[in-house]
Amino acid sequence: MASLKGGNGEPVHKRVWNAETMDLPVVEHSKQKRPSLKVDPISELIRGSKGQEQALYVLLAAAGMRVSEALAIETRHFINNGRTVVVEQQVEKDAPRIVQHLKTNAAKREIDLHPDIAEYLRKYIAGKTGLLFHTANGTPYLHNKLECRWLTPRLQRMGLDQKGMGWHAFKRFRKTWLRGQRCLEDINNFWMAHRPQTMSELYSHLHEELQLRLDEAERVGYGFVLPVSKDVSVVPIVPKSQQENAAEVAA
Repeated sequence: MASLKGGNGEPVHKRVWNAETMDLPVVEHSKQKRPSLKVDPISELIRGSKGQEQALYVLLAAAGMRVSEALAIETRHFINNGRTVVVEQQVEKDAPRIVQHLKTNAAKREIDLHPDIAEYLRKYIAGKTGLLFHTANGTPYLHNKLECRWLTPRLQRMGLDQKGMGWHAFKRFRKTWLRGQRCLEDINNFWMAHRPQTMSELYSHLHEELQLRLDEAERVGYGFVLPVSKDVSVVPIVPKSQQENAAEVAA
């Protein structure tokens, strides 16, 4: 609600909201339904699908973008020999139409991909133009319809379907993986479209260092099994430090 402003720019009628008086519900984050997909289910989803469906799962899990952003990606958005995808548009929630505005200002960004992911997507988009994912008529998909048609039935067969387990579970998976691999936080936030919260983050310009971002994308990996052909798969990329730790435990 807005108020008439005085000569000094301050509102004439100041409003102070009292949550207790208004009896607003208390938000308890621990009780919110925010499930995340794990490495094995991600790999199973990818292994059990093909074509557009498989490519969408790979892109969501490897890039951590919102599904509305992924469904609006076009071949022209891949730069740096396919290692970087530019996010600048999205599909509207209730209409098969692409719009230029995103959810937040931070959502307009570039996401750098691991070389294996870039190679997989290069093969997928070979010979294609325009949208990566589209209907038979060439129009954008609506993510809620795709969820009912593709994702939910697979999660039900895997015994993983629950409240909150939708497309955003891929984003939670990617965020969890990046933090687990100790990804540089400024680059992590840039890729995930999280706006800076501290003065240190505001002052940092790591997101402008392209080579550093590409190196970091290769270092942290992606975790799941990536199919490259009918009979060959790329094993999960695990940082060398984790391999050394596993060897010490085995010894």
